[in-house]
Amino acid sequence: MHNLTATTAHDLPLCDALRFTGASLEFGLTSAEAAERLRRHGENCVKVRGGTPTWKRLLRQFTAPLVLVLIVAAAVTGFLGGWVDASVIFIVVVVNAVVGFFQESKAEHALEALMKMVVAEAVVRRDGKKIRVNSTELVPGDIVMLTGGDRVPADMRLLETQSLQMDESALTGESVPASKRPDPLQADTVLADRVNMAYAGSLVTAGSGTGVVWATGDRTETGRVAFLIAEAVDLTTPLTRKLAHFSGLLLWIILALAAVLFAYGVLVRGGSVIDMLMASVALAVGVIPEGLPAAITIVLAIGVSRMAKRQAIIRKLPAVETLGCTTVICSDKTGTLTQNKMTVQSIYSGGETFHVSGTGYEPRGELVDDAQCKISADAKPALHECLHAGMLCNDSAIVEKEGVWSIAGDPTEGALLVAAEKAGLRHAAIHAASPRVDMIPFESDHMFRATLHDHAQGLRIYKAGALERLIERCSHMLDARGEVVDLDADAIREVARSFAAEGMRVIAFARRDGSHVTEDLGHHHVSDGLTFLGIQGMMDPPRDEAIAAVARCQAAGIRVKMITGDHAVTAQAIAMKIGITGADTVPAIAGRELAAISDADLPEIADRTAVFARVAPEQKLRLVRALQSRGHIIAMTGDGVNDGPALKQADIGIAMGITGTDVAKGAASMVLTDDNFATIAAAVEEGRGVYDNLIKFLVWTLPVSVGFALILLTSVVLGLTLPTLPVHLLWVNLTTAILLGLMLVFEPPEADIMKRPPRDQKTPIFDLAMFMRTGLVSLIMLAGSYWVFFDAQSGGASIAASRTAVVNTVVAVASAYLLSCRSLRRSIFALGFFTNPRLLLGIALTVLLQLLFTYLPLMNRFLHTAPIEATAWLRIIGVAAGALVLVEIEKKIRSAR
Repeated sequence: MHNLTATTAHDLPLCDALRFTGASLEFGLTSAEAAERLRRHGENCVKVRGGTPTWKRLLRQFTAPLVLVLIVAAAVTGFLGGWVDASVIFIVVVVNAVVGFFQESKAEHALEALMKMVVAEAVVRRDGKKIRVNSTELVPGDIVMLTGGDRVPADMRLLETQSLQMDESALTGESVPASKRPDPLQADTVLADRVNMAYAGSLVTAGSGTGVVWATGDRTETGRVAFLIAEAVDLTTPLTRKLAHFSGLLLWIILALAAVLFAYGVLVRGGSVIDMLMASVALAVGVIPEGLPAAITIVLAIGVSRMAKRQAIIRKLPAVETLGCTTVICSDKTGTLTQNKMTVQSIYSGGETFHVSGTGYEPRGELVDDAQCKISADAKPALHECLHAGMLCNDSAIVEKEGVWSIAGDPTEGALLVAAEKAGLRHAAIHAASPRVDMIPFESDHMFRATLHDHAQGLRIYKAGALERLIERCSHMLDARGEVVDLDADAIREVARSFAAEGMRVIAFARRDGSHVTEDLGHHHVSDGLTFLGIQGMMDPPRDEAIAAVARCQAAGIRVKMITGDHAVTAQAIAMKIGITGADTVPAIAGRELAAISDADLPEIADRTAVFARVAPEQKLRLVRALQSRGHIIAMTGDGVNDGPALKQADIGIAMGITGTDVAKGAASMVLTDDNFATIAAAVEEGRGVYDNLIKFLVWTLPVSVGFALILLTSVVLGLTLPTLPVHLLWVNLTTAILLGLMLVFEPPEADIMKRPPRDQKTPIFDLAMFMRTGLVSLIMLAGSYWVFFDAQSGGASIAASRTAVVNTVVAVASAYLLSCRSLRRSIFALGFFTNPRLLLGIALTVLLQLLFTYLPLMNRFLHTAPIEATAWLRIIGVAAGALVLVEIEKKIRSAR
């Protein structure tokens, strides 16, 4: 046996395919040879590759720069005797790590799903006998027999076919079952057009065939997809990249501030090393936003919850935010943008064109003419006869179960049945009135099917198939009145071309008297003398909601690209209907052209092209990588096996929950439970809202932390009495982060969020405007706190009461600033006061806690506080109100600029 992995099978003659595999069509392999090959090649299953070890996933939760800073600060605090402070910081770190660990520990089922796609048993010929074997025992060279309903157990080179058709949509994206034949093909034939091959996981929808196993397990096309999924890189998200950079920058700032404070206190002020070390650690803990890791986890978890209510299940937390900065959505066509339900759209018969309303397999709709006037098939004899032929020349059925309509059989035949039912023809009545006597089954070589029926006027033959194969056999046609007239082939071909240009698949119908059939119906009985009845144009129609969703995404600055395994003409037509392309758009690029484009040229071509057709799995992966190299944040949608690698490689992979394969779901970051492309637009909105809320939290928490740290730093530098104690700093950090800051994560998306362009991922997470605002609020807090402190001291208040007033000032400014942070661009008065009731509740609880902090004796004793007078509260409220007014003025000035 030759090395089959280095040889393609589709371009080999049958004799060479058998010779290369060392097999015999009549005898098959011997049991001994099969056992030896099984030992050599291994079992016919996709092997699961090892993932990230548990310990490494857990350790990874503690390696972020911000978390490392917290760990070091906690360790130093504990070493210096601050065990309470250290314990609180450690608890924050551990909780955040546990949440992240369990999110990442959700099992990846993609490879296991690929294994399940292989059937349990297969019919093979061994030792000259037909036997059933476990599909895992198949080896290259086995002769396998396939019949309708079988799932192909391995990649096979077909040797014999009898009207064999296969559903390969999960692998190729082709919505119509592929007709198979054994003839050799050109070497450069793309996978979707290899009609002499049967691929593992495909479903036999009609006919039968025999093939020789060419590849098993990991060497099958399905196995190659599994390898691509395993090899695709799990990317970080824009948020995690920016936070990593921000955290690194914050790390150096904190270390520098702590070092300067320590050196100044020891060398200039002559303080003790221990005291200055404690002050430095207190400064570090004060600046670090301890609530940030928890806020990130919580805001993403809330995004997950909101998306679940909108039919989107998030498998990986950062995917929520990634949607918010997506610049390109690469979407599969079949089952994603379209319904994956073949539907007759237009009919031409009797010289007239009719249009069929309704979509899917539910027989609800009506027929209208070009003027959109409803018509009755009974009043149009030629139309009635065309629909009649489609119903009789048919072996499928439409089935209703629990209110859901589906097709039992071939989707093309199902579409013909539904169209006839919409026109008032009833399947049972038609077949009862014209029972079938004989038939010629569809064969890809002849491209037609013919049936003989016992009609009321005698035997009659109906023929359905490709237009060019039928029209050349016709001599006459029915006119609008149902009378037989001379055939106008040119007019028919022109209409057929217009149907095809709209992405429709055209099926032609003809009939003739069957009185000349005296034996079995044969090809010579339908070779001439036919009367042309009409053509029916069908397509897998776009989802109505997908059209609206694409428009919404484009309005949000997100480009939508179609990457499909379907034909270029069909893909281009669907893209036009959906709005992905326009009349002046670059034409679709087919897989064969794509293969000829160099890696250097591909990024630019991929960027300006909206439709890619006849694309192989590795080409989808290549396209995603090319677009990522142009700086795009890619969301890839899909439902088939062929989408798996690209779903894994994309910044966010989006799988369909109902029609999607387990492979696609396992490779994706998000699953749409309603298979609705429109849900993506809603998810983008939620994703943008998530990012907005995280930025709002950052913009709020840093001035609070920095302001308090500046109060401490100023006292050390100027040699002043400390206006607060480290325990006060810890109290403010914990209470405000939980009751105030985290309330921002519940803020609903702002009204204009889907009118903004996608964020540029190169924009820093904390820009100059946010830095200036942080400085403004921090200085207000610093100045206001010292004013309140010195005023209380001059009024005769105790040091404890003065410090209590300062703590309340910091919390009051944080509460007022929180209201302003509900929107970083718009006035808070334009938002609606009660749109986030949790925020108001958080402020109310904070006020209550501060009253306890100030007046409860237990708090006074343990936290070194003291009651303050009413006049102190007036000064505190005045500072907070002033802070709110100044920030709103700054916001107004910046917005005007």
